[in-house]
Amino acid sequence: MSVVDVLFPPGASQRDWVADGILAVSVFLVSIVPYIIAVSPPIDYASLVALSASFTLPLALRRHAPLAMLALCSLAGIFQLALVPVPTAALLAVPIVAYSVARWVPGTWARSVVVVGAFASVLGPMRWVAGYAPNPSADILFWGACLGAVLTPYAIGRRSREVAEARAQQVRAAEERYTLLLAEREQQTQLAEASTRAMIARELHDIVAHSLSVMIVQAEGGRAAAPRKPEVAAEALDTIAETGREALHEMRRIVGVLRAQPGASEPATYAPTPTLADIPELVSRTSDRATLTVRGQAVPVPQALELTLYRVAQEALTNFLKHAGPDAHAQVTLAYTDDAITVDVIDDGDGIEDPTDGGGNGLRGMYERVTSMGGTLMAGPRAGEQGFRVTAIIPTRPVPSPPPALRRS
Repeated sequence: MSVVDVLFPPGASQRDWVADGILAVSVFLVSIVPYIIAVSPPIDYASLVALSASFTLPLALRRHAPLAMLALCSLAGIFQLALVPVPTAALLAVPIVAYSVARWVPGTWARSVVVVGAFASVLGPMRWVAGYAPNPSADILFWGACLGAVLTPYAIGRRSREVAEARAQQVRAAEERYTLLLAEREQQTQLAEASTRAMIARELHDIVAHSLSVMIVQAEGGRAAAPRKPEVAAEALDTIAETGREALHEMRRIVGVLRAQPGASEPATYAPTPTLADIPELVSRTSDRATLTVRGQAVPVPQALELTLYRVAQEALTNFLKHAGPDAHAQVTLAYTDDAITVDVIDDGDGIEDPTDGGGNGLRGMYERVTSMGGTLMAGPRAGEQGFRVTAIIPTRPVPSPPPALRRS
């Protein structure tokens, strides 16, 4: 945190300035009212008003520059201690100063008001009782009351700051979860759109290529048979027309699907983002041929990292169900170390030769997720053994260097 942020904490709005100004003026007026009404001022009236103003008006800075307020009030207190032999009503500002510094100044700098208040709690009573007979019990009680006028609002101010910071942290965490949810839904939407485009392309290719091939063959055959067998040419023309009608019907059906607006869409789900704690349920739900082993002690990590490791395990188990075969078994290992978390999924099935073969988005998505978190993903057939292996290693601490290059096992 910079020195500017300590001296001038951000966040004071125009409304706060107005409220603090009204507070400062109000405390100033209250501090001089007793001397206007009945109480005789301990010094001449003009000096008392000047000292009261110098002690109370800096309260207008309590949110924008609380340390400057503390310095100005401390300086005014020194002058009052030197010029006025009795406590004045301007000391009403002391609890407000203590609370304001504790509430708005971050870190250990807030304790400066306790240090200043401790000295003032001793020096003030010593000055005020200097002309009276010594009374240790009364003096200690007086000092304790003065110190309490500083410590109590200081404790309240620190508690208020802690509550405000906790609330702000909760808001930031909620925003992060919402951002992650939006990013995940956006990724799912993009994958769904890509899959839909591929499906439509396959459908159109089948319809257009197949229909045009039939029509071309029938047209060439009809032209060749027309001089000798006109009836064959007529049949060829009928086939061409029928094929064209079928192709047109299929294309209209596809276009109709693209334009259709569903009457009742499936309601959106707002389930919590999966975490590492959900991996045991994922494994047990996948198959009774999949088992889980957890090594090490779980440590708190960012939610994005937990989601990445969960998705890696989910995709690896999905590939196990699709490619390993009905008799294969899978072993999922979740290992925690001091600086990294590892998810290792091994199966003994048939597997596939190339993990990127087939144009699927699963393993490609895993590579992108893991490398974005600064980790390493290894996916491929097991060396010297039957089966397939997916291993993701993600550091739990920020890495200063760029993510390591992808490599195949």
